[in-house]
Order: sequence, then structure tokens, then C-alpha cells
Amino acid sequence: MLTLAAEFVEEAWPLRVLVRFFASLRELVGKKMEQIEFPDSEKVTVGKVLKRLSEVYGRDFVEYVFDRETGEIQSYLLLLVNGRSITALEGLETKFMDGDVLAILPPVGGG
Repeated sequence: MLTLAAEFVEEAWPLRVLVRFFASLRELVGKKMEQIEFPDSEKVTVGKVLKRLSEVYGRDFVEYVFDRETGEIQSYLLLLVNGRSITALEGLETKFMDGDVLAILPPVGGG
């Protein structure tokens, strides 16, 4: 006889984050956006997504996003999660939920 728990075994669904690239970063990676998947049980943060992107796109991406001397995000970049700056959230520790969007924006010039 099956127990109720055995009948309803939950499947792990991946957590998906959509990353949007702009300006010269778009040229560097060769696309406007990319969806990244993580196992459901993983805690996914902005820092973890940037690490994955660094592994995929290599040194050019790392040098564009991170300050060579400090390892911090370049001060001229604006990172938004669902339209909100990560500086107003939890910085690199900002957590994602399935379907969230990370936008990496360069400085905006005017004139």
C-alpha cells in the first residue's frame, strides 16, 4: 500500500533568471539576453549569476564588470533586479526568484 507522501513526490524545478545585456556588454557577449537556470534547491544571488556569466564569457566579461584592483562591480555599472537597483536591495546578496530579470546597464550619457 502506498502512502500519501509517496504518491505526491515533488519534482525539483529549476530557477530561471533572465539576464539582459546593454550597449558594449551586449556586443561583448553577442546577445541581448540570456536565460540562466539553477537547480531549485540552490540559493541564487546576483553574485552567483555574475559568477556563472564570468565562467561562460571569460576574461573580457570579467574585466568589463569587475574592477581589476578591488574585485568589486565597476562603479559605472548599474545592476537592476526587476527594475530596482541592487544598491537599494541587498547588493550582490540580492536573491532571485524564478523568472526574475537582471539588467546590466552601462553609464548613460546625455547632451
